[in-house]
Amino acid sequence: MRSDFDTALETRLVRYAAIDSQSDEASPTSPSTEIQYDMLNLLKAELEEIGAEDVRLTDYGVVLATIPASPGVEAPVIGLLAHVDTAPAYNATGVKPVVHRGYKGGDISFADAPDLVLSPRTSPYLAGKEGHDIITASGTTLLGADDKAGVAIIMTAAEHLLKTPESPHGRIRIAFTPDEEIGRGVTEPLPGDLGADFAYTFDGAKLGELDYESFSADGAQVVVTGVSAHPGDAKGKLVNALILSARIVETLTHACPTPEVTEAREGFILVGEIEGNAAEATIKLILRDFEMAGLEAKGALLKQVCATVAAREPRARITCEIRHQYRNMRYWLEEDMSPVDLARAAMQAEGIEPLSKPIRGGTDGSRLTEMGVPCPNIFTGMQEIHGPLEWISVQDMAAATKVCMRLAGLAAKG
Repeated sequence: MRSDFDTALETRLVRYAAIDSQSDEASPTSPSTEIQYDMLNLLKAELEEIGAEDVRLTDYGVVLATIPASPGVEAPVIGLLAHVDTAPAYNATGVKPVVHRGYKGGDISFADAPDLVLSPRTSPYLAGKEGHDIITASGTTLLGADDKAGVAIIMTAAEHLLKTPESPHGRIRIAFTPDEEIGRGVTEPLPGDLGADFAYTFDGAKLGELDYESFSADGAQVVVTGVSAHPGDAKGKLVNALILSARIVETLTHACPTPEVTEAREGFILVGEIEGNAAEATIKLILRDFEMAGLEAKGALLKQVCATVAAREPRARITCEIRHQYRNMRYWLEEDMSPVDLARAAMQAEGIEPLSKPIRGGTDGSRLTEMGVPCPNIFTGMQEIHGPLEWISVQDMAAATKVCMRLAGLAAKG
């Protein structure tokens, strides 16, 4: 049974997903890619069209807007956030969203990738979605529901609240951010410009998911500078930076778990990229752990491995730079669980059982919480993200939209 929101959510997500808005970690700009402006400018125009106030696109690439409070309502200011960028980990150019209306169970095939199959056997959450409208891409790209589903949910809730002023709610601030996928969605000016007492990102997965504990995260870059020489005359001269890089990776992955063998609260180090040549090579890594002691230990291990390889080949130069990305939002939220409790109450009022567990990732909410604006994360329904099997249920999105509006109403009641 389709709800009042289903058509609006489906239309929005299909339109948004077709827009290429990948971020780029190698770029120093904010946003990191010009193509993200295609989404940001579209959302700015849509917010103005539906009657939002204070709509603007900041010089650091965030669209901000206000839903004014209902007459006579004084309540905390709530922030609602979603990110417009899609992951650079997989092709997102030429996304062709496909709506599988009234899913009948079983396998889903892909028009542009005949050998690709989305199956309840490998994606068990799909097994409970018979009768739902499922959106996928066509098989050669990711879908981008991460996090254009969140954008669609917030836009649909905002439009409804603006059209129904008789539904009491306080002042609501909206922020659509760039570059979340590369850990740069929340920059220093945003908390002040947002002006919210607390906030929520709509960037979660399963129905009922309510996240208030995330990884703590650092990024690392190792640069190995060898000694270049002609291979025909290399004896005693050549110091191959690629071989030294391989030694670092091999030693590191023997000493520390990698993502593919970890789960639950286990941290890891991921070797994300190696590029270069015999003269110089760069290794990019990410470090993840739920506790600061574990994260610091992983950083120390990486530096020790680099130092050990460098000591064995003194002609080479190896540098290791570790940079802060985000921290476990639990460190701040556990001091005041009011935003989490409000979200729980909103879900329960909608007949949804809240599900909370540590998320093996991070959101804009991790950074925003660290910077002083408590910001748990709420489900959208997105599944199998960052790859060609990505899918989402329109009905899950509708449930998230109702939770969003319920949050506003409960906050207005104190």
